[in-house]
This record gives sequence, structure tokens and C-alpha cells, in this order.
Amino acid sequence: MSDAVVSNSDKQSAQPVQAAHGWFSRTLDSDLFYSFRRSKLTMVAAAITVLFFLLAIFASVLAVQNPFDPAQLQLMNSRISPLWTADGQSPFLLGTDEQGRDVFSAILYGMRISLAVGVAGVIFAGALGIALGLIAGYFGGAVDGVIMRIADVQLTFPAILIALLVNGIAKSILGNRLDATSMLAVLVISIGLSFWVGYARTVRSSVMVEKNKDYVAAAQLIGLPAPKIMLRHVLPNTMGPILVIATINLALAIITEATLSFLGVGLPDTMPSLGTLIRIGNNYLFAGEWWIVAFPGLALAALILSINLLGDWLRDALNPKLR
Repeated sequence: MSDAVVSNSDKQSAQPVQAAHGWFSRTLDSDLFYSFRRSKLTMVAAAITVLFFLLAIFASVLAVQNPFDPAQLQLMNSRISPLWTADGQSPFLLGTDEQGRDVFSAILYGMRISLAVGVAGVIFAGALGIALGLIAGYFGGAVDGVIMRIADVQLTFPAILIALLVNGIAKSILGNRLDATSMLAVLVISIGLSFWVGYARTVRSSVMVEKNKDYVAAAQLIGLPAPKIMLRHVLPNTMGPILVIATINLALAIITEATLSFLGVGLPDTMPSLGTLIRIGNNYLFAGEWWIVAFPGLALAALILSINLLGDWLRDALNPKLR
């Protein structure tokens, strides 16, 4: 009896391991992973993207100072050139800015904010766009007409203009009550409301095709409610285009946040993102302190380029016509 219990326990504990191993094996044998291995440029872009995310996650460990803590900043260390130049000083690898902030540390912490805003903005835009796209495509009729007309109107305005409008409305309503955390939330909402249309239109088109198939009719026949049919049966078949849009929109969201911060309507100087660092450094570009703007700009450009390359590869890899 005890041997049978032990044997059943071993089998149950081995099932998750076998399932994980099977999933990993299927991933390695998939066409998507084969396409990834064939593209060296994509592998480099993925490595750079992962590196940036790791640098942002472990910023507090890798940075020589916390640039958000005024107690760690000394004005005597302001405008020190990079370490490899004649006037460079240790431990400021990429030099310091006008407040004595280590540029390398500021880039790590600024990248953390830029990625956080970008990822949160994409999640918000994706959730809103997918929900509205499912509703419009599944129910059709007047509901579809209203949602799509709103989307058409929004497409007539640039995304950065929508973000500026939402940002301005939030500041006019909340005024001085906007602290750094609230400003972060406003940026996420601004970016999310700027990019939901792409998700909604793509999901709507996919749903209009999928809802006429037999598996949806069978689900309706057995009495499943519409939300369960949309989320459990229809949505999984639209995930390919959604992943492509989300990857590309991540780069656009980071650029939008950087643009807003560069224009002075983003995060404050006490909590700088990459866009804020570029705006601050731009004031000292012609004074000879080129490193204050050059290194944050290069970091932002490398991050955007690597994510865009991943998005381009994913779009081609998930396109059945190009296989």
C-alpha cells in the first residue's frame, strides 16, 4: 500500500517536469525558434534588449550612486568628463552632469523608468484595444460602428498629440497635486490612450473572421456566454498579430515618453528618464560637456533599434506567406 502511494506521488511530481520539458522541446523544434536561430541580426538585437532589461532591473546593484537621492550627490563632482579622458575621475565611468550625478548610474535608473513606462503603456493600450476590438468584432452592428468611428477620429491625430492632450488635461485638473508617482501614472495612461487603436482594429478584423467558424458556432450552441467565447476561444487565435503590434509599440511608447520628457511635460528632473536626461544634457552640449547628452542618447537609440529589429523579425516570422 505504501509503495503504491509513493509511486503515485512520484508520478504526480514528475508530471510538471515532463510538461515543462515537453513545452521546451516543442519550442526548440518550432518554426519560430528556427527562424530566430537563422537570423544573426535578430539574435544580437534580442541579446541587447535582454541586456538593457537586466541593466534596468539591477540598476541599484550596478550603479555607483542613486541619482534620485540628493544626499548622495555632490556639486563638487559636477561636469566631470568620462573616465578615459584626461580630466576623468574614478568611479565616474561616463562622467557626471551639472548636479554631480554619475551619468552611467543616471542612465541605468532612467532606463528603468523608460522601460517601466513603455511596458505599462503597452499593457494598458493592449488591454483596452483588445477588449474594444473583441466587442466590436463579435457583436458588430451599432457597437462596432461607434467603436470604429472613435478609432477613425483618433487616427487623424498623431500619437504624440493625443499624449500631450491627455497629459495637459490631467495637469489642469490635478494641478500641484501631481507628484512623481502620479506623473508616472499619467504618462502610462497618455501612452495607452495613444496606441489602443492598432490593437482594436487588428483584433476586430481577426474576430470577424473567427466568429464565423465552426468552433465558435459549437460554443454558442452549448450555451457558453459571449465573454467566455471571446476570451477562451476567439482571442487565442488572434495572438500572433497582437504580439507583433505590442513589440513595435513598445519602442514607440518609449520614444513617446522620451519625447514628452524632452519637451518638459514628462517626469521631473528629480526622477529623470532617458528623455529627461537628454533634455538636461542638451543644455550643455555647446558648452563642451557633450557626454551629458551623448550617452543617454546612444542608450535610447540602441534600445529602440534593438526592439524595432525584434518587432520586424517577429512580423516576418509569424507571416505564413513568408515561410
